[in-house]
Amino acid sequence: MRIIVINPEGELYNETVDYVVVSSKSLGEFAILDNHAPLISSIDVGYIKLVKDQEIIFTVVINGALEHRENVINVIAQEAHVGLDKDNAMKHLEDVRKERLEENRQRTRDFLKAERELKKNLKEAQASNR
Repeated sequence: MRIIVINPEGELYNETVDYVVVSSKSLGEFAILDNHAPLISSIDVGYIKLVKDQEIIFTVVINGALEHRENVINVIAQEAHVGLDKDNAMKHLEDVRKERLEENRQRTRDFLKAERELKKNLKEAQASNR
């Protein structure tokens, strides 16, 4: 079975796995095995446990959708991160979100500063035209 995980930055994971376990705060937990019936599910905040041979990898997902059909699982997530365990994957995702939030705050500050300077320059230009 193949799983493909995509976030806004692009393809995060595209591999063959033995099975997956999906966990979501609002829906609980369920497994998808080979030849599983088609399904579509949302993932508010949760993870997907990917099992291949004896290796386990976790993909933490925030605001995602999952579709399984013909042994292909497609996951589209607003935010996602792959890690060797769910706690570290979630910690990294939270760190990335904090960094993005700070970047957005800085852009807002820069925008407001530029807007104030523009208004000041417009007033000065109107005063000099009189």
